Amino acid sequence: MSVKTGVDLLSGGFSHPWLTDARIGVMTNPTGITANFVSTVDVCASLAGAKLTALYACEHGLDGELQAGVRFGNTVHPRLGIPVLSLYGEHKKPTPAMLAEVDTVLFDIQDVGVRYYTYTSTLFHMMEACAEAGKRLLVLDRPNPLGGNSVEGGLLSAGYESLVGAWRVPVRTGLTVGELALLVNSEMEVPCELNVIAMEGWRRSMEFTDCELPWMLPSPNMPTMDSVRVYAGTCLFEGTNVSEGRGTTRPFEWIGAPWIEGERLAERFREHKLEGVHVHPVYISPTFSKHAGELCGGVRIFVTDSRAFRAVDTGLVLLHELASLYPEQFRWLEPPQPGSRYFIDLLTGGRKVRDIIHDREELVRLMEDWNAEAEEWKERRKPFLLYP
Repeated sequence: MSVKTGVDLLSGGFSHPWLTDARIGVMTNPTGITANFVSTVDVCASLAGAKLTALYACEHGLDGELQAGVRFGNTVHPRLGIPVLSLYGEHKKPTPAMLAEVDTVLFDIQDVGVRYYTYTSTLFHMMEACAEAGKRLLVLDRPNPLGGNSVEGGLLSAGYESLVGAWRVPVRTGLTVGELALLVNSEMEVPCELNVIAMEGWRRSMEFTDCELPWMLPSPNMPTMDSVRVYAGTCLFEGTNVSEGRGTTRPFEWIGAPWIEGERLAERFREHKLEGVHVHPVYISPTFSKHAGELCGGVRIFVTDSRAFRAVDTGLVLLHELASLYPEQFRWLEPPQPGSRYFIDLLTGGRKVRDIIHDREELVRLMEDWNAEAEEWKERRKPFLLYP
């Protein structure tokens, strides 16, 4: 079934009162395209009755060219001559000056439905800034590529908010970015004036591959749906000295390190009998990032049944087995400065994973608790579901 995204509807003549005689700013990246491959920037630049006055760039940049964690400053769009304002440099939240020349901000970025992905955190900062500055925010909705039914992982604990987890939501939300924005806005102390241009034709049972839409990689290391499916689990390795696959042709689908025996890890993983997944020993030399130029043993994750697959459980089991098999080599990345959080704690939303990862019984209990929290989340999100 063909799905029409928010920008598809906008480019097809859909009108919204917040765009009439308005100065508009657009928060987007290369995933902001129509089904016919017209960029959201060009769609907005050509809207009758609206004037495009600013663009806002999140992590990876407006053109999606920057690797993870690379900060950047403001620039000017080479063709349109309007400012491109960085939300991944000096400021993560727009300043009043950055919003001074707009009346309405439009958001159009393909999310992956996972809490760690920084685009929604930056959206929440934009919502806060719009509320403070009296600006309106319009989300052009897109599919959750993993569908809208399954949710996974525990809720973020208070005090662990960061750009890889800015709100008390589970790891996999099962929401579109528009639905998530509505929920978070309702829980903000000062909500912004928010609206969503909802999709046509999307159903919660649909993965991105069912939508008949072009897949544009939302970040340099998220090239395919295979990467997206496993990301909620293997992103946890960003908080360790084990490669999460950056610098390989299978980012997030492969994890490894020079001291790992792939066959041994795969054998231990299979003992847990997780459904919908197979891990296979694979040896790779990453070209950049962790262990660049070193031969690394590891495993590649194959999703054999996407409906049964539990990415977060898979990531936790792999962490447990590596910590158990290689206690002398496996390490959590240290906090960047005294008194700051471990990155693994920011990813998992608390310190419990780090505390119990060696204990199999405690790990099983944690997974059960997180799955119970995910079920409670399904009730909390119900009032904000836009799609059947």
